[in-house]
Amino acid sequence: MGIGLGVITGSALKMLAPQVKQGKLDLPEWLTQQSWLPMKGLSNGLENSEKATTTMLSTGKGLQLGNFLAKQELTTLSIRWKEMAAQQKDLQTSAFLLVLDDGRYAELSPDTTMPAASSIKTPILLVALELIDSGQLSWNAPLKLTKEVVGGGAGWMATKPLGTRFPTYEVATEMMRISDNTATNLLIKRIGGKEVVNARFNALGLNSTMVNNWLPDLEGTNTTSTRDLARAIALVDTGKTLSPRTRDLFREVMDTSTSNRLLPGGFLKGLGGKQGEADYSLLTKGYRIYNKTGDIGIAYADAGLIELPDGSRAVAAFMVKGPFNDPRSTELIRNMAAAMAPVLKPKASTAQKEITNSNQS
Repeated sequence: MGIGLGVITGSALKMLAPQVKQGKLDLPEWLTQQSWLPMKGLSNGLENSEKATTTMLSTGKGLQLGNFLAKQELTTLSIRWKEMAAQQKDLQTSAFLLVLDDGRYAELSPDTTMPAASSIKTPILLVALELIDSGQLSWNAPLKLTKEVVGGGAGWMATKPLGTRFPTYEVATEMMRISDNTATNLLIKRIGGKEVVNARFNALGLNSTMVNNWLPDLEGTNTTSTRDLARAIALVDTGKTLSPRTRDLFREVMDTSTSNRLLPGGFLKGLGGKQGEADYSLLTKGYRIYNKTGDIGIAYADAGLIELPDGSRAVAAFMVKGPFNDPRSTELIRNMAAAMAPVLKPKASTAQKEITNSNQS
C-alpha cells in the first residue's frame, strides 16, 4: 500500500510540477520543504520504491503478492525434499514452491544456478510477450528462418528451407508445445539476441537465468534456478508484468505443452491418481497445471503454474543435475512433486462444510 500511495503521490506531483515552477499553483508548506521537487528527488524516491518491490519479488521471503507476504515456510515439505535429495548424494537437486494466494512456500537450494535445458523457454516466452505489449512485435509478425538459428534436437522448423517465414504465434507455440529449439532461437534473435534477452532477464530479477548459446545447448551452458523459473511464472500470473491480453496468451501457449511426465505426473501420483494421461486425469480432479520441462540428459527441469479446484494458485519448479540419462533424476522430480500434492489442499466448499457438519451432528 505504501508503494502504491508513493507512486500515486509522485505521479500527481510530476503533473503539477510545471505549474508550481511557473507560480500558477501554491503547494502546502509541508510539501515545499521536502526534497520531492525538483524531479530528480522524486525520481530517486520512485526508484527506491521499485528496488524495494524488486527485492521482495526476488526472495521467497517477503514476496508481495496481492494482500499476502510470502513469509510462512512449509517446513515439513522443505524437510521432506531435503531428505529425498539426501538419498541421492550424487544428484544436485533444487526445488521451490510458492502458494500465490496466501504466501506459503517451501524450498530446497532454490538459488542454485543449474543448466536450464528447455526450461529457459518459459522466461523467453515472457520477454517475447513483453515486446507485444510495448508494440515492438505483433503476434502475427513473420519470423524468417536463417542458418544462424537452425537448431538440432526437438522440433520440425529446422527441416524447412532457409528463408521460410513463420508467424510469431506459431513460433512461440511450437517452442512450448513440442519444445522446438529452432523456434526458440528465432524468438531470441527477434528479441534482439542473447545480450538483449539476458539484460531483460536481469531487469526482471531472474538473476540466475542466462542464455549463452543457441538451443539445444546440450553442454548445459544456459542457466537458471528454480526460484527464477517460479518467479517468471508468478510475475505473469500476479499481474506484475504483461497486460491481461498477453497474460492470457502466456497461459494459452503454456497449456499446449505435451510433456507432462514430471511435474503433472508426479503431482497426480501424490493425489493418488493412476499414471497415464496426467493432464486429463488432473482435470477430472479439478486441477490444471501449465508447465514446461527441460531435458538435456545431464540435467532435467520442470516448472509450472498449478490451479487448484478452489481457484487458488501456486507456482513450483524442480531441477536435478546428474549422470547422463540417469532415470533417478526424473524419478526424483516426480517424487518431489508427489510430496507437494498433499500440502496443496483446496479449501472445502460451502456444500462440503454443510455435509461435514451434518454428519458430525
